[in-house]
Amino acid sequence: MWKKITAFLREYVSILSIITIVLGLLLFFMGIIWYWFRDVQIGLYTNIINRLEDWNAYLLVLGFIMLIMGTWYLYSYSKKRKFVLNELKTNKRSELLKRHNELEYTVKHLPSKYKKMLEEKKEELGIK
Repeated sequence: MWKKITAFLREYVSILSIITIVLGLLLFFMGIIWYWFRDVQIGLYTNIINRLEDWNAYLLVLGFIMLIMGTWYLYSYSKKRKFVLNELKTNKRSELLKRHNELEYTVKHLPSKYKKMLEEKKEELGIK
């Protein structure tokens, strides 16, 4: 079961990271508005904030954690993706062999399409 969950999260890491960032920002700003701008009326948003009262402190912390976590996963994903794409541009067998272990490890943590791309490149260059 954990493999299925991990595979799902790996396939949609960029989308889930962006959703986490957006939700984190929303919750973080709810906490900030409740602590420092209680008198400002923005409409429905502040009505929700005022009804939650003391729960906004937890939302502030949760939003900050979600914001950091989503940003970290998005950064990590884009860094790994950029590395794999740059390495797969090469047409030299020796350069691909130098980074083979690192590429294999990195591709494990990316969506399955990158593993397919690596396999195609290995076939093209005659690497087993």
